[in-house]
Amino acid sequence: MNDKIILTGIEVFGHHGCTVEEQKLGQKFFVDVDIDLIDADFNDDISKALDYVKILECVEKIVGGEPYNLIETVAEKLAAKILADFELVDGVTITLHKPNAPLKFKYVDAAVKIYRKR
Repeated sequence: MNDKIILTGIEVFGHHGCTVEEQKLGQKFFVDVDIDLIDADFNDDISKALDYVKILECVEKIVGGEPYNLIETVAEKLAAKILADFELVDGVTITLHKPNAPLKFKYVDAAVKIYRKR
């Protein structure tokens, strides 16, 4: 089992969706990021640790940035960015929740979950 950092329920306002209304008005998205670390350092050396703030900034930039039709695309862009920018990350699972997708059915959440590895 890999060492992990898990960030859950990150709230970001974004403009993703297949309808003009979704892309114009936007909505809240919630993101869970589950990171597999290459080499966790338990010696309390902050210079060798993964910076949570930088991960959160990455989530905000991608999810709150350029609009896409599919949340699958947003999750893919986010996973690729994290793998490219953080050398301590061996793999990442992104769960992107869109609880207010405009569907005519009653439901709690619409989400996509992807795993990408270095």
